Amino acid sequence: MRNFFIFIQRYFNVISLLLLQGFCIYLIVHYNTWHNAVASGFMNEITGKINTQVNKIDKYLHLRNTNEQLSKENQRLRNLLKEDFYPPDTATRVVIDSIPYDTLGNHRKWLYLSSKVVSNSVSAQNNFIVLGRGSAQQLKKDDGVVDPNNGVVGIITDVSENFAVVMSLLHKDSKISAKLKNGGDEGLVTWDGKEPNRLSLIDVRKSAKCAKGDTVYTSGFTSTFPYGLMIGTIDEVLSDKSTNNYVIRLKSSVNFYNLQYVYAIENFQKDEINRLLKNANNKINN
Repeated sequence: MRNFFIFIQRYFNVISLLLLQGFCIYLIVHYNTWHNAVASGFMNEITGKINTQVNKIDKYLHLRNTNEQLSKENQRLRNLLKEDFYPPDTATRVVIDSIPYDTLGNHRKWLYLSSKVVSNSVSAQNNFIVLGRGSAQQLKKDDGVVDPNNGVVGIITDVSENFAVVMSLLHKDSKISAKLKNGGDEGLVTWDGKEPNRLSLIDVRKSAKCAKGDTVYTSGFTSTFPYGLMIGTIDEVLSDKSTNNYVIRLKSSVNFYNLQYVYAIENFQKDEINRLLKNANNKINN
């Protein structure tokens, strides 16, 4: 309190001058129409700019909630896409399904489930991603995972009640069946453990038509991913001297450095397909 009075005493003349000037400005503006209009316009402009900045700050503080709402809305819209359903073969049998798409009898095959990324690595030889969603929220082992742009991220390898671990494409054991957009030749997408966001497409015959910039997407030959999801674009085509195949370098369509939300894809037909394959292998072994 003592310091306050010392401050007032020291700067009394300056403070008095400022107060008198402020009072004079008030009188001029208040009792003169033209000055009042100018001052009102100036204050409105200042107020507008301040409100604009406050709104920007408010939007920034609510970005997290906005992103979560958008993720949920995208999940709902993805699950309405017709390509996630398949028509039943009614020529030979009556198909009963509890999740029809429409009155034509189309049934769901693929289900998208949104999830937030809670942990991610890109610099190790074997990189994993942890999702904040688990078996209690419908995620299952071997479900495919894509980013919001339908770019392939990886495959779920382990699930707990509330979390799931994804083997990303940046893992030395990752192998994804893929196709070239031009020509349709098939190969396997792998990672050599060197440069993040740079993949390799192997086992592609040298007779295949491919060039820099061509698209590589999922083949649909496995039960993990639907056909036609983006994996990457060709960056370089090399000839493997030891085989009759190409080694094709790809630029991943997914930015693994900036993953925040992803979608796990459940295949409703996967269990039936795996059961048939298991029975076929058992017959061969017996």
